Formats: sequence, structure tokens, C-alpha cells
Amino acid sequence: MTEATPQTGPDRAAVLDAQALAGLNMLDPTGANRLVHRVLATYHASLGRLVQQIQEGRERGDHAAVRLAAHTLKSSSASVGALELSRLCASTEQAIREGQLEAVPAIVDGLQAEARRVELAVQDLLSA
Repeated sequence: MTEATPQTGPDRAAVLDAQALAGLNMLDPTGANRLVHRVLATYHASLGRLVQQIQEGRERGDHAAVRLAAHTLKSSSASVGALELSRLCASTEQAIREGQLEAVPAIVDGLQAEARRVELAVQDLLSA
């Protein structure tokens, strides 16, 4: 398998930031250590787990659990270029922190939809 490059995948540019991916590629320019692949595989596994934690917290009405999972997902998403997902995680976190709980369901709906798009984009890169 070759290292993922910012040009891989036709629709990924709308989901994953090319500059963030290029930055990851610069950490292992030859691809010998398969760093980008390892980072994306780790992110992919955590994405599913954290989105599930957000959903379970939501179902239980456990806003602290939702906030914690969104906080964790926020930074890892930014590091792989899933900037819209990171922004939605930050919005979720902020709404909960500020007690705007009526806004949380709509934000989390958007977060979950974007997480599905990110998952597909990451899968595309991992299979390249």
C-alpha cells in the first residue's frame, strides 16, 4: 500500500483538508514508516468509538459524556484535516458548556452526518 497523498480520492477535498494531510505526509516524506496510514487507521478506529460514545451519551441524556467525547474527537479530527467535524465537535462542546442544551440535538445530528462523510473519506485513503 502506498502512502496517502492529498490528491487521493475525488471527493475527499471537500471532507479532509489537503494542507493537513500534506503536513502529515511531510513527517514521513518517503512513506517508509507508513506514518500517514498508521495515523489514519488509528483515527478511523477512534472515530467510530467516539461517535458511538456521543450517541450513547445522547440517548442517556449524559451531557458530560457527550461533551468529553466531542472534546476528544475535536482535536484528532483537526489533526487529520476533518475540519468541519472538528468545528461541529467544538460547537457541541460549547453548547453543553454554556448550558444551551436545546441546541445540542441539532448540532450532534450534524456531527454524526459529518462523521459518516469523514469515515468514508478516511476509508478511501486507507484503501488507496
